[in-house]
Amino acid sequence: MKSKTKKKKGRILQVLKRDMSLWMFCLPGIVLTFIFSYVPMYGIQLAFRRYNGRAGIWGSPWVGLYYFKRFFESPYFDSTIRNTLILSLYGLIVSFPIPIILALMLNSFRHKRYRKVIQTVTYAPNFISTVVMCGMIILFLSPSVGVINNIMHFLGLDPLNFMAKKEYWRHIYVWTGVWQTTGWSSVIYFAALSGISPELHEAGRCDGATKLQLIRHIDLPSILPTATILLILSCGSILSVGFEKSYLLQNNLNLTVSEIISTYVYKVGLINNDISYSTAIGLFNTLINLVMLVAVNKAADKLSGNSLW
Repeated sequence: MKSKTKKKKGRILQVLKRDMSLWMFCLPGIVLTFIFSYVPMYGIQLAFRRYNGRAGIWGSPWVGLYYFKRFFESPYFDSTIRNTLILSLYGLIVSFPIPIILALMLNSFRHKRYRKVIQTVTYAPNFISTVVMCGMIILFLSPSVGVINNIMHFLGLDPLNFMAKKEYWRHIYVWTGVWQTTGWSSVIYFAALSGISPELHEAGRCDGATKLQLIRHIDLPSILPTATILLILSCGSILSVGFEKSYLLQNNLNLTVSEIISTYVYKVGLINNDISYSTAIGLFNTLINLVMLVAVNKAADKLSGNSLW
């Protein structure tokens, strides 16, 4: 047994020495991931303690599942969960297929110069910060100086305060997100399409296949594994809607549809200084995402044979 363990250790050391340059290349990412993703897990116990700043984490008394029960019985539980799910599912249904469609369309576009121009134009919004993007949205939709309302006034229509109408808020959030991220999200599909052998398309054209048939029978099956993995990852963060954009577009008039888990955690934890309660809500959110990730991964594995593990 000792000889076997020595041989295994020797093999491991040989592999490490052989790939030392690769391990050194990965080292910064490993260190950063450990510091910012694993070390903070120490604070998860706050969800089960009544935190006292003077006593510290270890000195704070245990309260078990008290804060989880408090959240489940809270009047904000149903509304925040509902708003988060609606916003996440709406965004997933709309934003997931559009980058695929854009990549397939541009991949079949013959004029390379125009294709590069279109790619540049669609990529550009991704480099606008969330704060600037929200400022642009509020400015464009302003009832007094907004471009949209000026066009409506020119057409003889009454101006609307879009940000004050809760029935418009979700559409504004999702479709502006589509505009901002579609071009950048299509990059990975371009990479998958570039790996398709040109001989397959040439053979299809020789057999008389149209562009739509080439896309359906060659391009789509080729990018299906990539799309499946991205769908699994998206479903794994179904309750993790972006905090910054939701919070910046919030106001008292649309709060009934814009209050989601992440904004509620911020207000409870940092504004109301109820750290243990906000930690419990955040942990509940993470556990739901983990369950969704495992369930969708298993479903994808059974249906298509593609999965994360």
